[in-house]
Amino acid sequence: MRKILVVGAGQSGLQLALGLQSNGYEVTLMSNRTADEIRTGRVMSTQCMFHTALQHERDLQLNFWESQAPKIEGLGVSVAGPGSWGEGPAARAIDWLGHLDGFAQSVDQRVKMAGWMETFAQRGGQLVIHGAAVGDLDYFSRTYDLVLVSAGKGELVQMFGRDPERSPYSEPQRALAVSYVHGMGPRPEHPDTEAVRCNLVPGVGELFVMPCLTTSGRADILFWEGIPGGPLDVFDGVKDPAEHLSLTLGLMEKYTPWEYARAREVELTDAGGVLSGRYAPTVRNPVGRLPGGGLVLGVADVVVANDPITGQGSNSAAKCAAAYLASILEHGDKEFDEDWMRATFDRYWATAQHVTKWTNAMLAPPPEHILGLIGAAGQLPPVADRFANGFNDPADFENFFYEPEKTAAYLAEVSGA
Repeated sequence: MRKILVVGAGQSGLQLALGLQSNGYEVTLMSNRTADEIRTGRVMSTQCMFHTALQHERDLQLNFWESQAPKIEGLGVSVAGPGSWGEGPAARAIDWLGHLDGFAQSVDQRVKMAGWMETFAQRGGQLVIHGAAVGDLDYFSRTYDLVLVSAGKGELVQMFGRDPERSPYSEPQRALAVSYVHGMGPRPEHPDTEAVRCNLVPGVGELFVMPCLTTSGRADILFWEGIPGGPLDVFDGVKDPAEHLSLTLGLMEKYTPWEYARAREVELTDAGGVLSGRYAPTVRNPVGRLPGGGLVLGVADVVVANDPITGQGSNSAAKCAAAYLASILEHGDKEFDEDWMRATFDRYWATAQHVTKWTNAMLAPPPEHILGLIGAAGQLPPVADRFANGFNDPADFENFFYEPEKTAAYLAEVSGA
C-alpha cells in the first residue's frame, strides 16, 4: 500500500486525501486546526463552485450539502454609470442576467472542511493536527512515497519559487473584504432566481453578492474587491465585525445603491462572518526542494494563486485535486520523481492557464471591445448566457473574449448581422 502525506486541509487537500483514501491508499492529512476549530472560526473564502467543480465532488460522493445549499442558476452583471455616484445615486449603465447550464453552489468552507475532515478520520485516515514547517516535511519525505503541499500560506509556500513569466503582477491588485449576512432581500427584477451578482464600478472596484449555505443555514455573501489606494481600500486594521459590515453597507449605498436597497435589514451571520486582506496573484514552480534533498509537489493555490475577482479559487482547487488524483492512480507503483511531478502539474496547468489568463485580464481596465461585449449581453441573451457559463469553463473565453476580431465576429453571428 502506497503512503501519501497531504499537508493542508482546504478544498484541494481534503478532496485529494478523501479521493486517495477511497482508492485504497494509506493517507495522512496534516491540518493546523481541528474540525471544531475550523467550524467555529472565521470564514475563509466565498467559494462559489460551478458545475464542473461540483461534479468532481459528486464523483467522489462528497457532495454532502447539495440538497441544503441554494442552487445558483444565474450570473448577473451590472455596471455603474460613469461617475454618476459623484452627484447622487449611481445609475446602472448595464444590467443583465445570464443563465447557467448547470447550477452553482457556495458552501461555507467552515461547514465543508470540518465535515470532510471528520469523514476522513471516520474512514480510518490518519489525521495529524500540527502546523507543518519545512523541517517536518524534511523528515516526513523519507517515510512517505509522496508529499503533497496544499497549505497556501506561511513558510511552506516559500519553497516554491515564483514563475515570473506566468506572474505579470508582483503586487496585490485588489483589497478584499467579505461579509456573510442574513436578511438580504431578492433582486426585484428576478425575485425567484438565485444568482451571483457581479457589480462593476469602473475605476473603483467590484461588489459580488452571492447566496450560500453557512453554519446557521442560508445566507448571502457581500464581497468588495477594491482597487488598492481607492475609496474601497478602507478595511485594513478594522477588527470589529460590526464596523466591517457598516463600512461594507456604506460603500454599497454610495456605489451600488440597487444592491444596498435589498441589504438594509442585513445582520452578520456570526462574529466570524467577516474577512479582509489582499495578495498578489502568483504562479509558482510546482516542485519544492527540501534541505535534505527530498521533493514535494505543490497543490492548487500553493502553485497557482489567482485573485478572486473571477471566483475561481475553489473551482481551481477541485480541478487540481481531480487532475492530481488521476495522475497518482495512473502511476501505479512507480516512483513519484521530479519528471512525474512536473508532468502532473502540467496536466493541471492545461486548464489552470485559462483561469489565470482570464483573471489577470479582468483585473486590468477593460478594453473597448470587452465593454462592447458586456454591453451587448444586455440585448442578446445568448451572449449573457455564454459569459455566465465561462465561469464554469474559462477556456471558452479564448473563442470570443480576448481578441477584438473574435469578439466582433461572435457578436455579428449572434445578432444575425
